Amino acid sequence: MIQTFLTITQNTKIAKNTYEMKLQGDISAITAPGQFVNIKLEEKFLRRPISVCDAQDNTLTIIYKTVGSGTEQMSKMQPGKALDILLGLGNGYDSSKSADRPLLIGGGAGVPPMYFLARKLIAEGKKVKVILGFNSLDEMFYEDKFTALGAEVYTATADGSYGIKGFVTDVMKTLDYSYFYTCGPEPMLKAIDKIAETSGQFSFEERMGCGFGACMGCSCKTKYGNKRICRDGPVLTREEIIW
Repeated sequence: MIQTFLTITQNTKIAKNTYEMKLQGDISAITAPGQFVNIKLEEKFLRRPISVCDAQDNTLTIIYKTVGSGTEQMSKMQPGKALDILLGLGNGYDSSKSADRPLLIGGGAGVPPMYFLARKLIAEGKKVKVILGFNSLDEMFYEDKFTALGAEVYTATADGSYGIKGFVTDVMKTLDYSYFYTCGPEPMLKAIDKIAETSGQFSFEERMGCGFGACMGCSCKTKYGNKRICRDGPVLTREEIIW
């Protein structure tokens, strides 16, 4: 983990209440897809944890949804502003376990870390399938970017306004895969665990205090003892999770 300042180069609305922010600077502390950053905001006591969507060529990409005063403040930031950020937080996904046909499943705010992971797996020569889940068409983003990477993409919307009508699990049941990776709301993760045919890795969303393991505020029980989502997670393997 390092603390640094990154400069905003882009902050664009890409879907309903959803923004893509690009920041420039030293991002060498980010070493794996699935890690997150913690952003200090003016007049806010706690930093805001945001998952890493992509990190390359000294450019950090994050995607966030405006759900409170902090993210609303972020949505109004202009290029040129420098942000105080903690980088390299969390353990990230282990791509070495994927075998040759990994399946990536992202739901809503869980879609962004799937992009970084897809890019890494494809670079390793894997045949990647991706399922993107949204409530409706106006919340959808990044389908074209996953396709441009070379992934086989399936998009599901709960209301049927785009793609396959239903949930990510409806699509998952129809696909063959060697391993899976997922990120999204806990009800979605539980549903995936019930039908998954292989081992896999889950990334959990949790309310955090410090973001680096000191406050113990995001601890959870696993089959191997208590773990801190911010430090020992956010990625946990299927075999260690207690639902």
